[in-house]
Amino acid sequence: MSQSVPKVDELLRNTQRSAVHLEMRDGYMQGDPALHAWRAGHRPDPDDRASWWRPWLDVIAEAVGRGVEIRRARVVSEPVGEYIRYEYDVTFRNVRAGEQVRWLPRRSASTIALPGNDFWLFDDRIVRWGHFSGDGDSLGGEISEVKSTAKLCLDAFETVWERAIPHEEYRLH
Repeated sequence: MSQSVPKVDELLRNTQRSAVHLEMRDGYMQGDPALHAWRAGHRPDPDDRASWWRPWLDVIAEAVGRGVEIRRARVVSEPVGEYIRYEYDVTFRNVRAGEQVRWLPRRSASTIALPGNDFWLFDDRIVRWGHFSGDGDSLGGEISEVKSTAKLCLDAFETVWERAIPHEEYRLH
């Protein structure tokens, strides 16, 4: 992938109205130290913000503070695997930073035309595709500003969002 593809945080800093993120994999970044700590039994304490707050959450909070609506939807297989359990356990951080998060069991997505890759969509016009290896390691990204591509992503996201369960109500299966 080209080194000139802007990172998500760069794009988010320039977003004016909305950012949506669709995640469709059951695992990412297996080498993440936070995942390894979770596997070893560490659970972040929601009341100890200093122990789990990180720079990415500053980017989210700043954008939300400017009035940007940030929504994340996750399409997940059930029963969920280890990585989704981890993700679920740490999602309170995203919510505290100002994101809205929903979960959609994969069986409820069967009739949705979904793009082949995870994506971010900024202000309904800039798509940043995320490319991953089979093991979930990031392989970089790709940008599209093609209107029909943005519409495909927005339509898919909105359908997922409509069917998905808010984080506060979703229970792992």
